[in-house]
Amino acid sequence: MRDFVSTRGGPPTTFGEALFRGLAPDGGLYMPADRPRLDEAVRPDGTDVAETARWVTSAVVGDGVTASLLSDVTAAALDFPLPLVEIEPGLHVLELFHGPTLAFKDVGARFMACLMHALDPGLHPRTVLVATSGDTGSAVARAFHGMDGYRVVVLFPARGISSRQRRQMTTLGGNVTAVSVDGTFDDCQRLAKEAFADLRLAAETGLTSANSINVGRLVPQSVYYVHAALTLGWEGPRATFVVPSGNLGNLTAGLLARWGGMPATGFVAASNVNRVFPDYLESGSFRPRPSVPTASNAMDVGAPSNLERIRWLYDDDLARLRADVRGAWCDDDETRRWIADVHERTGYLLDPHTAVGYGALQKKRPERGPSVLLATAHPAKFPRIVEEATGRSVVVPETLASTLDAEEHILDIRPDIGVLRRMLIES
Repeated sequence: MRDFVSTRGGPPTTFGEALFRGLAPDGGLYMPADRPRLDEAVRPDGTDVAETARWVTSAVVGDGVTASLLSDVTAAALDFPLPLVEIEPGLHVLELFHGPTLAFKDVGARFMACLMHALDPGLHPRTVLVATSGDTGSAVARAFHGMDGYRVVVLFPARGISSRQRRQMTTLGGNVTAVSVDGTFDDCQRLAKEAFADLRLAAETGLTSANSINVGRLVPQSVYYVHAALTLGWEGPRATFVVPSGNLGNLTAGLLARWGGMPATGFVAASNVNRVFPDYLESGSFRPRPSVPTASNAMDVGAPSNLERIRWLYDDDLARLRADVRGAWCDDDETRRWIADVHERTGYLLDPHTAVGYGALQKKRPERGPSVLLATAHPAKFPRIVEEATGRSVVVPETLASTLDAEEHILDIRPDIGVLRRMLIES
């Protein structure tokens, strides 16, 4: 059975225990103790996303979860396509927004929810606490909505997400509680971490995490990297992956796949003006800072949690990390220009986060091989900036349109752990 260990050196545990704990008791983040082997097994051909997911997650989790259960979970969770679309010669967009909430977070959230329910089908009441800078909250809320034995509490910054992102969380009701925090995403993330650090509160409310700090969210995100590598040809030219980056969970998942043997030339970590990670790569010094609101709001993170995992993966060897990952950033004016430029030249419509990725690729374009740009959200979730940039209206998919006139249910709190603690206990 594969062990999972804390990035801070705590004792090993099983995948199931790591899944339900979320954060390790020592405050660290869980990772597989040894390297998964994606390079020494019979590989799927990449045509069936669920089959690829079963193969990847089985390689990472080991025999901590049975193959038959993983097969059922991946089939139920990943029932939507992940198209790889070539929009320019050698540049492929990996569309990760075809799930129910139109964002890449559906992959990890649905897998995690299905697996949790399979391992513990409501026998022990649990509270899934999640902080969101945009798309995580809606994906997690939707994945657990209506699930017996599970309550979802989503913390989001009052002024830090689009109205359409907000409505995907606040119109569900039932076992979903949407909490507007008078602060930034960093405040929401801090509150969540403080709640998990309160062992009495965690035990009393059955707290578990669904942010990318939870390894159950991280592992399935490796799937779409492997899916792209298989689609392009595992033995063919290696791709450079361009990753819109905020809390760095998405990038970490790609690096986990690379650690397991997935072929890749390297990665470009694309940031907006909250460029903490590119600055770290350049200077070697990690300097968290208050986040700044931008048009690519899901990336407005000033203290990315998953940098701890990345540093653990590379044994804190900055030279090795720089050999695999380059960082670049774009401001809002550049983001608008790239949305307009790509649409005018190719007819393809980028959301603001993917546009940041496109701009970063122009600054750090690889010398050889194809590039895979991760498209993290549907442009209809960000109509103002997309329509201003292109002069064209964006068609709204039905799954999003159904929330636009629905009644919202919101709790408002200030960013104080005492307030959150009372709300979790009393509600």
